[in-house]
Amino acid sequence: MLLINHDITVEAFLPVIRAMRRQFPTYWIGANFLAVTGKDAFPILGDLQRDGIRVDAYWADDARIDETSSVDDQKEAASIANARRESEWDGLYFGGTCFKKQREVAPKHYEVSARIATSWMDVVTTSGTATGHAPELSKVATFRRGVGEATLALASGLTPENAHLFAPMIDCFIIGTGINRSGDFHNFDPAKLARLMTFVRRQGEVTATDI
Repeated sequence: MLLINHDITVEAFLPVIRAMRRQFPTYWIGANFLAVTGKDAFPILGDLQRDGIRVDAYWADDARIDETSSVDDQKEAASIANARRESEWDGLYFGGTCFKKQREVAPKHYEVSARIATSWMDVVTTSGTATGHAPELSKVATFRRGVGEATLALASGLTPENAHLFAPMIDCFIIGTGINRSGDFHNFDPAKLARLMTFVRRQGEVTATDI
């Protein structure tokens, strides 16, 4: 599960993370600190880890990739990477690239943005234009070309009805709105979640058969 600090500050969010880890010691738990880059998040995650609170993944809405510079000249991404190293936090980094509500990137730059991003994060993560809005299939296809064999995640607009369209191009997804109750931003619809999980399990069976 990925926890997100909707409507509360990062400071108010930390006790939630601590409580969830203590309640579910073996679960895979990640965190998204809204409006915070890894430069500020990684020191917090390192402190949690030293306190025995494992956070398995961190998702940043903006990994600060600059598509106009070379892969080796990513000043902000490099600063974030340095903060990660210094924090000694050892989880997975999902980095938002050409992501909703961040600086707009022209579609002609999607592929190079994705390619650059693979050097600065564990999971390149993109989205549609807004929460609950799926990206164009062409955007995801372009990102797949850019990341090559690296890991690609989609973080908006996926639903039980359209999952089959995106599944061949992505390795993982982050979903909330697509399985919520109609008109309810905060609560999942069990039936929608069940349909999605059925699809995911079938995908796993197909992959195992292919291997």
